[in-house]
Amino acid sequence: MNTSTETLAKPDAPGLTPWLAGLTAATALWFFLYWHLDDFANLVITLLGLSRDNHLGEAVHFFAYDTPKVFLLLIGVVYIVGVIQTFFSPERTRALLAGRRLGVGNTLAALLGIVTPFCSCSAVPLFIGFLSAGVPLGVTFSFLISAPMVNEIALALLLGLFGWQIAALYLGLGLAVAIVSGLVIGELGMERHLQDWVREIHTGTTAPVVGDDLSWHQRFKTGLHHVHEIVGKVWPYILIGIAVGAAIHGYVPQDFMVSIMGKDA
Repeated sequence: MNTSTETLAKPDAPGLTPWLAGLTAATALWFFLYWHLDDFANLVITLLGLSRDNHLGEAVHFFAYDTPKVFLLLIGVVYIVGVIQTFFSPERTRALLAGRRLGVGNTLAALLGIVTPFCSCSAVPLFIGFLSAGVPLGVTFSFLISAPMVNEIALALLLGLFGWQIAALYLGLGLAVAIVSGLVIGELGMERHLQDWVREIHTGTTAPVVGDDLSWHQRFKTGLHHVHEIVGKVWPYILIGIAVGAAIHGYVPQDFMVSIMGKDA
């Protein structure tokens, strides 16, 4: 789901002021809608002549509340991350990680893995590029493990569906696995297992950072492109998932769930 900003790096056309005005209005609207989700859900069941005292009304209320909540969170997170990703070209990422010692480098690499727009098809070129820039092998693996494991889209969905505790647990465990794995690989001295042609790669000069050439207008536009591409692909699955959750919430008796999971679950 990661997008490249290179194809969007076109000459700046409109001024920055309309974008800032639009983003300010969109942010205000986002917060207004988010803080009135319960009012919206109550309005929906009222218009449908339903009540939360019955199974159907409770299921519809759940669906009407969680659907806009998840989409608001998804759009907000994807847009922000899409803009952030315009600052992280492969060259800049290599420069940030080069020369870092174990521990600090692993933590920074794992954090960069969350926001950088590199997909699994970029793993081999990135691996070689990081090594050629002098990035330690353990630090490189922390980045390569974190990038696909901790996904901003999954983080937004978990936040919307299960709350910040589950989202924080997902984020923390993903980062912990990436950092610890990189530290272990670094301590084991796995460089000796690299192929000869990889070990012979010499550190070269860093290429110009493509992301630095983007204007703020282009960065904002990239964020919108990111939202359009990702949300446009996943929205049917989100609706299906929330509908299933609403049916379970409205129709599955609480005592039935307790009998399976236990009263303390």
